[in-house]
Amino acid sequence: MNSRGSAPLPEPHTLVTHAHGAMQWLKRHARLLAVLSFTATILLVVHITGIREHFGLDVIRAQFESHLISGTATFVLLFALGNLIQIPGWIFLAAAVLSLGQVWGAAVTYVAAVLSCTLVFVLIRCLGGSALRKIDNRLARSLLTRLDKQPIRSQFLLRTLFQTAPALNYALALSGVGLGHYVLGLLAGLPLPIVLYSVFFDYLAMALDLI
Repeated sequence: MNSRGSAPLPEPHTLVTHAHGAMQWLKRHARLLAVLSFTATILLVVHITGIREHFGLDVIRAQFESHLISGTATFVLLFALGNLIQIPGWIFLAAAVLSLGQVWGAAVTYVAAVLSCTLVFVLIRCLGGSALRKIDNRLARSLLTRLDKQPIRSQFLLRTLFQTAPALNYALALSGVGLGHYVLGLLAGLPLPIVLYSVFFDYLAMALDLI
């Protein structure tokens, strides 16, 4: 300490080293930070504008009642936007089942889920690249190695457990997995949970006299 008892000032070369390290970290994780900024901006806009209110069950069901073809196209777009703003996919499945019945509701939701998740993948991959591979973490490296070795099987298990969870879509988009493997994982992993949920929603709707 100096004569006044204060802590010594850091050496100039130490400050330069810290600044250089911070710049290297920012450069290494620039694309991940871009995705985080993009997501935060979307969520802020959603909060300010109240867009989330348009994702209620009745609003989504109304899309099919207007016109089946244009309503289905709108349903797919809403599903994709919902993925971006963290809307759970079960809301869309429930709306489709209540409007179209168990079989057609599940079929339309399956197609919409594959298309919307693929759109989100392309958008986030273009923005963030393989940003998760830049993270120096043992657990992250282990998960990515497993994904590289068994991309379809790993995604099948993830989709069976988490379906179209927005966080999973973001993570897979940033993981470096190829688009082909990603789509195959969607095609293989979504049918079982969609069928199970559609049966549940159909039973619930009949029990509550919603259809």
